[in-house]
Amino acid sequence: MYDFIVIGSGIVGLATGRSLLQSYPKAKLLILDKESQWAFHQTSNNSGVIHSGIYYKPGSFKAKFCREGNISMTEFCNKHNISHEICGKVIVATQPQELSLLENLYQRGLANGLKVEKISAEEVKEVEPHVSCIAGLRVFSTGIVSYRQVCQKLVDMIRDDGGELLLNANVTQIKDISEGKEIDTSQGIFATRMLINCGGLQSDRLARLGNVDPQIQIIPFRGEYYELKPEKRYLVKTLIYPVPNPNFPFLGVHFTKMIDGTVHAGPNAVLSLKREGYRKTDFDLRDAAEIFSYPGFWKLASKYSKDGIQEIIRSFSKAAFVRSLQHLIPEVTADDLVPTHAGVRAQALKSDGQLVDDFLIIKDQKSINVCNAPSPAATSSLEIGKAIVKELSN
Repeated sequence: MYDFIVIGSGIVGLATGRSLLQSYPKAKLLILDKESQWAFHQTSNNSGVIHSGIYYKPGSFKAKFCREGNISMTEFCNKHNISHEICGKVIVATQPQELSLLENLYQRGLANGLKVEKISAEEVKEVEPHVSCIAGLRVFSTGIVSYRQVCQKLVDMIRDDGGELLLNANVTQIKDISEGKEIDTSQGIFATRMLINCGGLQSDRLARLGNVDPQIQIIPFRGEYYELKPEKRYLVKTLIYPVPNPNFPFLGVHFTKMIDGTVHAGPNAVLSLKREGYRKTDFDLRDAAEIFSYPGFWKLASKYSKDGIQEIIRSFSKAAFVRSLQHLIPEVTADDLVPTHAGVRAQALKSDGQLVDDFLIIKDQKSINVCNAPSPAATSSLEIGKAIVKELSN
């Protein structure tokens, strides 16, 4: 009998495990994952950004956890000698109609307690010489990091504190028992007083296995990236973002300097017909059937049909992708870019077609289910872990 079992060894699951052992040092903890390595899905395939929190609604979990997570993640990296850099970023308006949106973003940044500065096109060029824009914002607290390194350190700390971690353990059944939950896996049967579901792309299914109705469904969106060839990396010094479309729930293609010195361009956001489908050709019948039979998906699709079509065009047309990037850096050409890895975002969707725009944590008597933790969850992970521990005492 374990005191806590965490399903999912992404950065949120690992941060939760660490937080549990810090608060309950004598607890018996087990972390389960169906993959053969830690942090295999969203954590290892994201853009490696320590986000500032500028985009999120003041007062939301995302705004609070991201702002605090930016600080705690940076402190964690400093303490444990994990490669990172607080390089800042620029968000730029390239058309006059974007200026009011840029102003709204500036005000939101101030409301979220961030150091953010309005800068002219000339001042943007002092930071990013190759960017073409009419105005910009400078966000100072944005950084870059290897979240894989963060996860490896968390794994080491959990083990040092007596926690257990088990890979290749696919959860097939969750039963209520008098003391808590019994979990059937491909590696055996385990019992726990409290189950914590950090299953990411599978989190809604795991919740339902445990007799919790999250009232959402995970819809997977694949984000595809290109990478600048080494001789073209000089075009990007930090991170360069467009003003996001307020009517579309993704940030738009942007340039990200990675901690290893590479520069990624993207992502777009296309529906994935497999929850863990990183290639355009990936397809899973169950996953696709769940998407197309879910009423919320069709309501979402009708609302964002025009934007969705543009994303699909960018997926199959490198020229269209490049044109989007040229809004930011006109001198980028198709020859400067090579395809690189894709990621899949687990986005919770309600049956009425509304995207869940905040972290969603559902507690019942014997379980806590993290059922929506897309970006900025990696930045926020240490704070999410603390919040889950706090929920246990409520």
